Amino acid sequence: MSTATTRPTPFNLSIDDAVLSDLRDRLARTRWPDEPPLEPWSTGASVDYMKTLVDYWGRDFDWREHEAAINGLRQFKVALGGIDLHFIHEEGKGPNPMPLILSHGWPGSIIEFLQVIPMLTDPARFGGNPRDAFTVVAPSLPGYTLSFKPGQQRFGVEEIGELFAQLMTDVLGYQRFGAQGGDWGAFVTSRLGYQFPDRMIGIHLNMLAVRRDPKMLVNPTADEKVFINQLNHFLKEETGYQWIQGTKPQTLAFGLNDSPAGLAAWIVEKFRTWTDGGGVIENAVSRDAMLTNITLYWATSAIGSSFWPYYSRMHRPWPIPEGGTISVPTGYVEFPRDILRPPRSVAEGIYKNIQRWTVAKKGGHFAALEQPEVLVREVREFFRPLRG
Repeated sequence: MSTATTRPTPFNLSIDDAVLSDLRDRLARTRWPDEPPLEPWSTGASVDYMKTLVDYWGRDFDWREHEAAINGLRQFKVALGGIDLHFIHEEGKGPNPMPLILSHGWPGSIIEFLQVIPMLTDPARFGGNPRDAFTVVAPSLPGYTLSFKPGQQRFGVEEIGELFAQLMTDVLGYQRFGAQGGDWGAFVTSRLGYQFPDRMIGIHLNMLAVRRDPKMLVNPTADEKVFINQLNHFLKEETGYQWIQGTKPQTLAFGLNDSPAGLAAWIVEKFRTWTDGGGVIENAVSRDAMLTNITLYWATSAIGSSFWPYYSRMHRPWPIPEGGTISVPTGYVEFPRDILRPPRSVAEGIYKNIQRWTVAKKGGHFAALEQPEVLVREVREFFRPLRG
């Protein structure tokens, strides 16, 4: 990947009125499927729920309010790695803020971090210690929303890790920094720890990039048997999206890029399945936060390119090579409704320097949206002894 860089330029998000008008028109013309004669949600997104959501999205959802909230953070774009990379860069308010890069996943975006960034950058404002302040960098993953334009090259986890290391060191001048992530962001963060250990102060994860092969454990312990059962269920019942996104992503992109209701259904089902809301999404994530995320995908036409890490993963070795390990200080918080929850014995096969391991009482896959205070507390606690 090229190391040539340019200076970041300030960015302000402004979706054209015509795009929003077209969105409302398409929502009003949605052609609804019927509901199978089974329990709602058992075969995918509920028709009744989607009708209610689409009606709210088209009539009452105020994009401009949420656009203004996004623009309340300092945003930039920089020509890097052949694309215009979008990122938030918020300076910490404390005596010695630590540089920290946050990486989101799919089907997320920088929307996930709107609550946690102020808490991380200005802990005193939230009753914390200013010595725990971070300077936060939160990029939109390449190919995702504001880091996408039609026709650009695609990125897998390996390339994203290289790009983010280049952003932090070559562009922003942080010779050493911390990293945090979940979902694909956990893979990117783990890749940073693997490939660039000399630059990493530490990595913190709310998902683990362990291999997903039930046969990898010989003579499993009781905890490992629980994990194997979780994994077998996940592989049988919950990986359909991975197979289509990882093998024929372009075909799926036609439908989701043309139908906002279809795009919403594809994403909403994951918000319900992966969150700790007791079957009610809004118990875990607000309707407006979810729709802000979905609208960002719609307005940027980025859903097809966002599939690329899946395609790359299906056609390459595991991002942490066979036998590879991560030696940098590592912290992890397990949320009880996350997709998979490997026991520590499995994690230690890859992460050789786990310094903090916490099991949260509540929360799911979208930790920064569901349990922002818990996630921020864990990040502060993990990095506190690693500060110079």
